[in-house]
Amino acid sequence: MSKKQAQYQCRECACILPKWQGQCPDCKSWNSVEELPTIVGASQTNTNWHGKATTSSSILLSEVPVTDTPRFSSEISELDRVLGGGLVRGSVILLGGDPGIGKSTILLQCMAKISVSQNALYVTGEESPQQVSMRAQRLGLPNEHLKLLSSTCVEEIIAQTVINKPVVMVIDSIQTIYTNSLQSAAGSVSQIRESTAILVRLAKQSNIAIFLVGHVTKEGQLAGPRVLEHMVDTVLYFEGDSSTRYRVIRAVKNRFGAVNEIGIFAMTDEGIKQVSNPSAIFLSQHDKPVSGSIIMVSREGTRPILVEIQALVTESHSGHPRRISVGLEANRLAMLLAILQRHGGIPLYDQDVFINAVGGVRIAETGADLAVILAILSSYRDRPVSNRLLVFGEVGLSGEIRPVPNGEERLREAGKHGFETAIIPKANMPKRDSIKNMKLIPVNHLADTLDAL
Repeated sequence: MSKKQAQYQCRECACILPKWQGQCPDCKSWNSVEELPTIVGASQTNTNWHGKATTSSSILLSEVPVTDTPRFSSEISELDRVLGGGLVRGSVILLGGDPGIGKSTILLQCMAKISVSQNALYVTGEESPQQVSMRAQRLGLPNEHLKLLSSTCVEEIIAQTVINKPVVMVIDSIQTIYTNSLQSAAGSVSQIRESTAILVRLAKQSNIAIFLVGHVTKEGQLAGPRVLEHMVDTVLYFEGDSSTRYRVIRAVKNRFGAVNEIGIFAMTDEGIKQVSNPSAIFLSQHDKPVSGSIIMVSREGTRPILVEIQALVTESHSGHPRRISVGLEANRLAMLLAILQRHGGIPLYDQDVFINAVGGVRIAETGADLAVILAILSSYRDRPVSNRLLVFGEVGLSGEIRPVPNGEERLREAGKHGFETAIIPKANMPKRDSIKNMKLIPVNHLADTLDAL
């Protein structure tokens, strides 16, 4: 008989090792290697797999029936926006975020409202039922219909779903769930992967929408194997600084809607509230124009949002000037400074440059390039720019101003807030006179922009 082999796996990167090591050779993390359940040697496995009959057969793509995806509301419109229009039956949504950011709070609010009209089950693995009940009372939520289950065993959870037949369910959190089929501890790579696989099969077979709450590491990534994000249908990140009251839910994966869609929320004494006008929180209310401040329109998902870009340029007293960017990509800031020096004639090699997107929003698109350059120039020259001026556009390495998607929609959003002038790429000029009460200045090159400013 072949001898049973012991295998070891890193709980951070899921790397398989033949023996225990103090440091994982792949991700270089310490004390993350743990033993997996022993497996039978390869000689006992059946390798003659080819040629076996299967019960499934292939079909033509044109023969697959196409139906509309049924959805139902989560009773929180901003969350519905991020999900692509509402919850899909049989979908699995993974929600991750820093500790104390509000993951359990917003899901408890969502489940309490859904339970009024449909069966809902809240599975708590970290808190006791008394703690969840106290939070619900403090937030003033309806608690007459929401069913609560305190369990960490996935087999017990499945048994309760058979009895209660919920339409939507929350697992808080997936790192506390374990299955009896494995001997490793809850939170290990194998337990997270297998428990998630069982819950995904439950969602697809029983047509239940399941929320999974996930912990994050100190780097901000979801804890556990990377395959966890591939197994679920939707991955949401709860972003924000715990010192501020505003929170952002961002979709980084969505099989039923657009990615990079965001929902804006505010943390209050009565729980998490939706922000009906998100552009207002990202604009500072200055009594008069100030230097280093430029307003741009960022498009997050399907919604344009007005954001204030602030810059501070000061003389550097060290050999290596600092380039600090908050809310924007630091490498792109270095590139824009080089473009400004090469095509604008503004040398900043001896200046410290600080860039900030007001409100804690994170801007990933290139439409902020022109606003960043003009904010830097305004601060460097100490010349204020009108707070009724709007700017957006991508800047190329040769100094050309490139168009950005949905330019006309961005201009309409700015018009709603009373902006009078806009510097935009020439290719984004509306083809018809659809933007009224706003002076549009089209530019082709960075030099044209500086002249217009």
